[in-house]
Amino acid sequence: MQVVKTIAEIRKLRHRLSDPVGLVPTMGYLHQGHLALVKIARAENPTVVVSIFVNPTQFGPNEDLRTYPRDLNRDLKLLQGEKADIIFVPSDEEMYPPGFSSWVDMEKVTRCLEGASRPGHFRGVATICTKLFNIVQPTRAYFGQKDAQQAVVIKRMVADLNMMVEIVVVPTVRESDGLALSSRNIYLNSEERQAATVLFKALTLAKQLWQEGEKDADKIRQAMTSLIQKEPLAQIDYVSVADATTLEELNVIDQPALASLAVRIGKTRLIDNVVLEKDAPFGCSIAGEVFRKLHPES
Repeated sequence: MQVVKTIAEIRKLRHRLSDPVGLVPTMGYLHQGHLALVKIARAENPTVVVSIFVNPTQFGPNEDLRTYPRDLNRDLKLLQGEKADIIFVPSDEEMYPPGFSSWVDMEKVTRCLEGASRPGHFRGVATICTKLFNIVQPTRAYFGQKDAQQAVVIKRMVADLNMMVEIVVVPTVRESDGLALSSRNIYLNSEERQAATVLFKALTLAKQLWQEGEKDADKIRQAMTSLIQKEPLAQIDYVSVADATTLEELNVIDQPALASLAVRIGKTRLIDNVVLEKDAPFGCSIAGEVFRKLHPES
């Protein structure tokens, strides 16, 4: 496993590699959700590159950039265990040198949900992913379903800009009680951690109602909202039932839909989602189950 800190060095390495190359972009403080992406990338590509970069341009002025959890030595040990080949760990100055002034600013799919709550967030996401794709030139790039809107945005960007990279979205990895794994879960105290299960409960209710034949999107939104409001520590940012591709809010669910939400538990903002579509995975309790679902033949 090689740890690389500069763009020049990783480009030099890339010239020696045969395709396909898999890229797993991360902001570090890795958990089993990240490692699930690495496992899938390892199974599908002879070379796996993992980037670790806490991207400052996707954080708002009142968000947790300075306190975002970091532990590079721990991350490197985990990635060595997953047999990742190259770890790209650039500095802020390497990715955004003095005079940097070019941005990827998308419309439509970035204006709602997370985009509405976090102005400028997806400009930062789209820009850093474009830079990583240009630097690493991966054959495939791996993202988690937990960040569903991010996956939609990146897929749209790749299609619109004719980028030669396949975007692979891996099901959400969950704790045994359904809470989606997130680096921000570390912020939760024991009482908040228990309260945070309300996100999964609301999504489970949405899927149950849909499976029972409910097509009225507003009724599902209202049911999710009512359930969350019963949790004293929960404060709703948004509850959505939208088209799974365009992210436009639906009145009637007559196509694949995305039920998603953002909820503050104490001071911690958590997001989660479920796809309302036949046979769509709801996520797994451990990374190994993700691997087996995507590769049942192994």
